[in-house]
Amino acid sequence: MLNIKPMDIEKRSFEIITEELENRNIKIAPENELVVKRVIHTSADFDYAENLAFSEGAVARGIEALRSGCDIVTDTQMAKSGINKTILSSLGGEVHCFMSDEDVAAEAKQRGITRAIVSMEKAVSLKKTLIFAIGNAPTALIRLHELISEKKISPALVIGVPVGFVNIIESKELIMTADIPYIVAKGRKGGSNVAAAICNAMLYQIKR
Repeated sequence: MLNIKPMDIEKRSFEIITEELENRNIKIAPENELVVKRVIHTSADFDYAENLAFSEGAVARGIEALRSGCDIVTDTQMAKSGINKTILSSLGGEVHCFMSDEDVAAEAKQRGITRAIVSMEKAVSLKKTLIFAIGNAPTALIRLHELISEKKISPALVIGVPVGFVNIIESKELIMTADIPYIVAKGRKGGSNVAAAICNAMLYQIKR
């Protein structure tokens, strides 16, 4: 096993994940299975088999949007770095993260709010279909919910997986009340790596 070829490592990892899920008697809806397994593969955390919540048809809606060339908006450079941009660009899409933009930083300071809030507002100016992949900032999810309620933006999918302790659970529960497709990690767990993994799980289903 120590001499396993690099190309076989991921394959064997997914075999182990499948075996452990079966041993735990955890049943996952077929349409969500590859997303859940990709997140477990990224995090080595089997809790995601039970705390990832999907609105009806969320994965299919996300894949459809990606296939049609949509863009992805993230709240961290880490999530942006982790998303497979080669596949995304081949489909006509691009990843945006406005958190480090000078105008975002200046406006956030002037208004006394987080950069994440301003980043979500800046995304409204993008004219393409959008998927939001939020892995860090609950304020991004809260502002996004407000923008959706105000009918200023209508995402193809919201991936809500911020991690932490303050306003984390509340922001996730809030986004699940919006009339949009969502994939949410219930509870405190999540992270930029999880947000990227969910995006990649859908991209890899397009480019197998």
